[in-house]
Amino acid sequence: MASPSFHEILRTYFIDSTPHVAECGMRITHLDAAGAEVTLPFRPEWIGDTERGLIHPGIVTTLVDSACGAAVMARIERLDPIATLDLRMDYLRAGVGGVDVHCRAECYRLTSSIAFARATVWQHQRDEPIAISQSVFMRTQRRTAPGEA
Repeated sequence: MASPSFHEILRTYFIDSTPHVAECGMRITHLDAAGAEVTLPFRPEWIGDTERGLIHPGIVTTLVDSACGAAVMARIERLDPIATLDLRMDYLRAGVGGVDVHCRAECYRLTSSIAFARATVWQHQRDEPIAISQSVFMRTQRRTAPGEA
């Protein structure tokens, strides 16, 4: 039996090591070096505008930050620690209740200390986004104990 690929390991690690991702029920639907797609299943508690039944933008930002982090780690192809330095959200239209939210994120530039990512968020159709995002992550190299590779 072949050992799992890095991206298969990252898919499990992403859910298991990030409590808010697991608590929100996020699912990675696609992950490779080119990027990540993450789905946030709808929950009534995501509603921020109860009169109009619209999703709170905070949960959309949480989805984007998580998907961009997964995309950065997928591009690095190592489980190095990263931290969000900057996250810009542009909301194009309101997200509606009762519908899952999807995010496609990609790490489009990588240096030894910084990673740049962008993301698109949609509900019904990918070409009708509810938000777009640009973000910057700090990279730190995992420290190894003496004698470890």
